[in-house]
Amino acid sequence: MTRFAVTVPLRGIALGDHAATLEALAAAGYTDFWTQEVRGFDALTPLAALAAQAPAARLGAAIAGVFSRGPALLAMEAAAVTEAASGRFALGIGASSETIVERWNAARFERPLARVRDTLRFLRAALAGGRVDADYETFAVRGFALERPPVSSPPLLVAALRERMLALAGAEADGVCLGLLSADDVRRVLPRFEAAGGRGKEVFLRVAVFALADAARARRLARKLLAPYLAAGPYARFHAALGRGREVEAVAAALRARDREAAFAAIPDAWLDGLVAHGPPEACRAQLARFVESGVTTLCIDVVAADPPWLDAQRAVLPR
Repeated sequence: MTRFAVTVPLRGIALGDHAATLEALAAAGYTDFWTQEVRGFDALTPLAALAAQAPAARLGAAIAGVFSRGPALLAMEAAAVTEAASGRFALGIGASSETIVERWNAARFERPLARVRDTLRFLRAALAGGRVDADYETFAVRGFALERPPVSSPPLLVAALRERMLALAGAEADGVCLGLLSADDVRRVLPRFEAAGGRGKEVFLRVAVFALADAARARRLARKLLAPYLAAGPYARFHAALGRGREVEAVAAALRARDREAAFAAIPDAWLDGLVAHGPPEACRAQLARFVESGVTTLCIDVVAADPPWLDAQRAVLPR
């Protein structure tokens, strides 16, 4: 069964006032509500606040960065959300990006694969309620034990794009968090995840949706949203490795020159159209169904702009 998710907190709604809208989304067929961590709220605090407002829904974080918080603090945060949500919680962790880690959080973005692996292993031990006194490759923990370990540990997912992180997710995590991929890209990366032991595990992906009849407007809004991600960082490196290096460099060069229009123009329609869903709601629905067919098991549908009111659009684009 495919799970369908919405990104929370919801735009334009105070954190304490989500209950009615979450109930309407659940009635429409959405089973999950997942956060992200960029420069809005962090990935975990909103879930503790929303747990009582969505008493039957599954909550998830995609993703909590492993560099911007210490391992013990991350374990404490995860334990708190697990308790607040009565076990209806899944934790995605990942390296995040150089911009978020170094420019915004004054940390060092070093050895991301090793740091994610070490954090995953630490969380396994800590959330199981054990005392952790261990040397990992990228940090050491001395004498830590959760005062209130969860009754059962939450599923742990790893954000991955490239082969070694996909292998880590498949071998040691309970699932993988993908991002900024087309349905065809998903088909290209999942075999590495599955070969490492990920077959049958959760595959999470968030897709931006522009439920707009005006294709030119939808593509412009999508380019504005995605250009910075495609110019630098893990997504840029991933897409360059897939053979889009010329386009990635053109977007990056244009943004360095502060020429947004040139950056937008450097993203071909065919590439952009695979990464997002756009068009009237029925067209978006068909495009989103392709991600399910590609192997995504938890599809997070993020309606960014729409001709109908947002809630109506969020309901209308849900694949049937």
